[in-house]
Amino acid sequence: MTDTAQQQQAPATRRTSQLVGTALGHALEWYDWGIYAIFVPFFATQFFSQGDQFSAVLSSLAVFAVGFIARPVGGFLFGWLADRIGRRVTMSATVATIAAASFVIGIAPTYASVGAWASLILLLARVVQGLACGGELPSAQTYLSEIAPAARRGKWSSLIYIASVFGNTVGVLLGLVLTLTLTSGQMHSFGWRIPFLLGGVFGLVAVYMRRKMAETEAFTQAGAERPRLWPQLVAHRKEAVRVIGLSVGFTVVYYSWVVAAPAYAISTLHVSSTGALWAGVASAVLLIAVMPFWGALSDRIGRKPVLLISTVGGAVTLYPVQLLAQDSAWRLFAGMALAAVFISAGVSILPAVYAEMFPTRIRAVGLAVPYSVAVALFGGTAPYLQTWIGANLGRSSYTGYLVLLLLVSAVVIATMPETRGKDLR
Repeated sequence: MTDTAQQQQAPATRRTSQLVGTALGHALEWYDWGIYAIFVPFFATQFFSQGDQFSAVLSSLAVFAVGFIARPVGGFLFGWLADRIGRRVTMSATVATIAAASFVIGIAPTYASVGAWASLILLLARVVQGLACGGELPSAQTYLSEIAPAARRGKWSSLIYIASVFGNTVGVLLGLVLTLTLTSGQMHSFGWRIPFLLGGVFGLVAVYMRRKMAETEAFTQAGAERPRLWPQLVAHRKEAVRVIGLSVGFTVVYYSWVVAAPAYAISTLHVSSTGALWAGVASAVLLIAVMPFWGALSDRIGRKPVLLISTVGGAVTLYPVQLLAQDSAWRLFAGMALAAVFISAGVSILPAVYAEMFPTRIRAVGLAVPYSVAVALFGGTAPYLQTWIGANLGRSSYTGYLVLLLLVSAVVIATMPETRGKDLR
């Protein structure tokens, strides 16, 4: 191979390493984060009293929500580190932390053996995962947006949520395999531990891949100058408020109809666990397939039109989605698939939109804090509210809540400037 050929191959190899490391680590984050909601029906009574199954499920979902409370703290900490010492090092730290917490859940003692200490261990592990997740998503979104060509940033940014959905889907598939292989008693006894233990092992691979990644050119060119953080955040407070307003609708709909829908269908709609998990896998494949097209479309017509298609279209179709998703796996899939078409339009380009809001010196932390606040308040409570409101006020009331938040995000989008093709350096 000639020197010229080697020089041409080096950037391509580096870019492949960057994309694989980002996607693999991010998929692991969502695998570890999502398997909690997926396996709640199986482990709830292992960490809480077995006297009331429904109460145990609600308690487990409450812990799910508490984990989100730690995300703004983690977003600030890891976001600050990403803007100070680099995106790559921070991304390695977040993926190692979330994998370690997953492993702890996998080996944790049960309520029957140590009482309330089991509940406390579960709670602490989820708080640690919340800290790591609060920093992982903003850091990974920032990293990918900074290495992407400006003219294709929308399409490239779809890799973040493709990895997210893929990681969650791997968890669903694993749940499907386990429920087909093990009896119900075995799933409640030890089967639920397997995905958490595997998450710890997968973490080692992800850390290795991310340690080989190169730092982004935008961060490197910013140099050693790091302005005081608080004045910069105050100066960009309008952008921070926009992040919250933009995120609330997408977050709650994503968690309701992508992450938690199979578990909700099993525990509340009484869809068979196998059927619900298959519906989740099939709709996730559709979600992954259409995201690059929405990303590419935003590179051609702009971010705002695609975001408005997602929010307004989602608001219009959520009640038909509710009517479709009833007590059969096929109807559940039909509802999730319809929701996926509109959800994918927005989430596919959110990483690009967020990155285009802030300058390099505070891009990670400027996004991390307001985004984590929005996710903690609305995403973390979504599975719990979906279950509680559905049981006490009816499913239509919860759907109305989703529609309202999507319309809030639509109003925010309408007031935003168009940022397609913006130079991030």
